[in-house]
Amino acid sequence: MTLVERLTRIFDEGHGKPLDGLLTDKRFAEPDPRPAAVLIAVTDRPDPGAILTRRRADMRSHPGQVAFPGGKLDPGEDVVQAALREAHEEIALPPAEVEIIGATDPYTTGTGFVVTPVLGVAPPDLPLRANPDEVESWFEVPLRVLFDRSNYRENSTFWKGADRTYYEMDWNGYRIWGVTAAIIANLSRRLELTELWER
Repeated sequence: MTLVERLTRIFDEGHGKPLDGLLTDKRFAEPDPRPAAVLIAVTDRPDPGAILTRRRADMRSHPGQVAFPGGKLDPGEDVVQAALREAHEEIALPPAEVEIIGATDPYTTGTGFVVTPVLGVAPPDLPLRANPDEVESWFEVPLRVLFDRSNYRENSTFWKGADRTYYEMDWNGYRIWGVTAAIIANLSRRLELTELWER
């Protein structure tokens, strides 16, 4: 069975029932948040990984933060189209190389967006390159590391008049936290991925 077939089965099983208690920043959200999408591109290798980026440190919004490739929907786009377009713009990932598994639970941020993560599979070792206008670097984290909830620390901060809990982990000098860590945490509750590496 291919990775696409296995991930599709795991995805469908995990999304076949309601799930309470998913992380969200809805209580901090702005009115009328804008739709956005990110691509969780899983590399088709024996030890599958996911591709993330680090934004440039001088960006006006979210400088230096680790994120999945993504951004706002353009007029007429759906979440899959937007996620693929943004991944192509940010790291030159060809949309035709990605096999889409599906869209998972939207995440409402406290900064004015409803972000829909889109899961897909891409060939390993593509000649990706960071767009210097937006992205400082890109990197790949094994799913067995990224989706292991024991690797994350729980912290809290006072934000917008209330305590906000968030998760974070460090991997090879990259700090994965905030919305990106929350999206991973939510998806890790949906997907039983351990079978991908426990063989």
